[in-house]
Amino acid sequence: MAEARSFTEQNPIRVFLLDDHEVVRRGLTDLLDSEPDISVVGDADSVEHALVRGPALRPDVAVLDVRLPDGDGISVCRELRSRMPELACLMLTSFDEEEALLDAIMAGAAGYVLKQIRGSDLVAAVRMVASGQSMLDPATTARLMRSLRADPTEQLAPAPELAGLSPRERDILALIGDGLTNREIGKRLYLSEKTVKNHISRLLAKLGVQRRVQAAVLASHLEQPASPDRPAR
Repeated sequence: MAEARSFTEQNPIRVFLLDDHEVVRRGLTDLLDSEPDISVVGDADSVEHALVRGPALRPDVAVLDVRLPDGDGISVCRELRSRMPELACLMLTSFDEEEALLDAIMAGAAGYVLKQIRGSDLVAAVRMVASGQSMLDPATTARLMRSLRADPTEQLAPAPELAGLSPRERDILALIGDGLTNREIGKRLYLSEKTVKNHISRLLAKLGVQRRVQAAVLASHLEQPASPDRPAR
């Protein structure tokens, strides 16, 4: 899980923008550049342009439009993060679609906001993902998990990585999918919060994902429900 990073006026958050509308890019640049601890280092109007310019600019945060004429921001997120694992991607869209949200999570996005967001809230979102936090709270995760479980036709492809998890890790993963915090998981499974954190670090590595919310999506593929009330062995 990402460690918290801090930024200052002398060491501002470097932001890269991707949107096919020039007016939107200009508006975002004016909004973000007016903050002393944020600097827009460049922008792009297409997937092709973003994949060329983005890595060269070494941004801390990329604000990516989901829908673009030559592709989508989710694939850009996946590609940029493969080259820059520390990059935090904030998806910006006009559409509140769960399918797009799930795809963004699995691509490693740190957050997902609608274009109707207030300027001050977008600034706060950029600061939040830059510091290593996620813009997807447990309630959002739990809602997505309920949606996936309620409609099997909407489920993602089976995740073979789950086969490598221990029974305890599968229990913890299921509870992550239900939106529980580390402390709540610990109380449910009679484990210390530190032990839960260690289990989560290991299961994230086994699943090949970096973010807790990505693991939550994979939790929808667990065939057996967790046994949360049994004491630790």
